[in-house]
Amino acid sequence: MTAVARQENRPLRIGTRGSPLALIQARMVRDALAAAHAPLVADGAIEIVPIKTTGDAVQDRRLMDVGGKGLFTKEIEEALLDGRIDCAVHSMKDMQTWLPDGLAIGAMLPREDPRDALISRRGGACIADLPDGAVVGTASLRRQAQLLALRPDLRIVALRGNVETRLRKIAAGDADATLLAVAGLKRLGLTDKATAIVGVDEILPAVGQGAIGIEIRADDARLLELLAPLDHAATTLCVTAERACLAELDGSCHTPIAAFAELSNGGAGIHLRSLIAMPDGGAVHRDDREGPTAEPAVLGRRAGTALKAQAAPAFFQMASA
Repeated sequence: MTAVARQENRPLRIGTRGSPLALIQARMVRDALAAAHAPLVADGAIEIVPIKTTGDAVQDRRLMDVGGKGLFTKEIEEALLDGRIDCAVHSMKDMQTWLPDGLAIGAMLPREDPRDALISRRGGACIADLPDGAVVGTASLRRQAQLLALRPDLRIVALRGNVETRLRKIAAGDADATLLAVAGLKRLGLTDKATAIVGVDEILPAVGQGAIGIEIRADDARLLELLAPLDHAATTLCVTAERACLAELDGSCHTPIAAFAELSNGGAGIHLRSLIAMPDGGAVHRDDREGPTAEPAVLGRRAGTALKAQAAPAFFQMASA
């Protein structure tokens, strides 16, 4: 074991939610660490520590009604701050807009497909093919707002649970259709469940969708060095731009916000698309801009500022009411 990898005679402890998808993502990080630092394999010195979060425990209400998406990270971040784990693996779309003091994102793995997938009991090649008045289950205001903007006739009902649970609920007839992240379906080996892949021009993804982040204590230089080979620069740049836009909008689960960035101009620039909407889809404000890779956060902040100017204060008051 290298001095960089471990200074104490104990495993490197990776904290994670206990859902099947979260555990797969934690194992992806474990395997990437083991590949980058061969002695970790020989010593068996990486331990995955599942932690039950409030977001996993409360399944009968929308996140916005019980405290927001931070409920998927709160207990894990407490364990990180307390030293019970050394790092935490998260879906970046579950991360709060602002991290707790003392914590930072140490690395991001290469981003998986950021798009949403349509899962429909009645088939159809796209959202437009859903029957008139179809019932769509989702707990995401982002998805709800964009669906209703496209199809005001749809009826949205709350549908929560992990990926497998939501697939079972659709199969059981709790709703006619739902949207799930393609990335999660791929990691679980369930892409065959997708009726159609929805383009980002139709449904803009959540901030950070498809990206896996590794959270660490901000002063842990040793672990930051350990994670350096895992960090995917393009993913980090793009998600940084998206999260800066979210922060400028003071984003929460109460307001439908979406943002998706990708490299442009042969990797020299970042193309950022973002939107803010009313939950009923009655108003959708969009921004589309490019900026240099040297300033991803500046690009995101400018997008958020532009969306604020379009929407006006009254919009935010109504959206959060």
